[in-house]
Amino acid sequence: MLEIQENFNTAGYESIIALAGLNNLHITEAIEKNQVSGFIAYAYESERTVVYDYNDNGDLMLCDGLVRSVMFKSVIKGIETMVFEIPDRSKFSNLKKLNFISDNSNICENLDSFMNACESCKNKDK
Repeated sequence: MLEIQENFNTAGYESIIALAGLNNLHITEAIEKNQVSGFIAYAYESERTVVYDYNDNGDLMLCDGLVRSVMFKSVIKGIETMVFEIPDRSKFSNLKKLNFISDNSNICENLDSFMNACESCKNKDK
């Protein structure tokens, strides 16, 4: 069973920490069969959450789950904006496919509305 959980030990993520230049970097990992199958690295700021990197190993649904888990935690903190500052621009492809960002932007705004939009999609089938 896949679990998505925050990892409080940042060992192995030193290059991302150096890139972000922050002491408050958070790492959330996807764990399946006791092995890490993906991660997302991010930091909370007062008005936004900044995503510095993620690895979904080519799995679009894993990308969706990782990003939404951070979105959810951001909304709980009252943060409504997520900015993707990922150096590997090829990773923006999945973010665009999932409608987290548009072609010319690296920002997802109105996180609460974005998360609630999924509820109305579920209700269409009923």
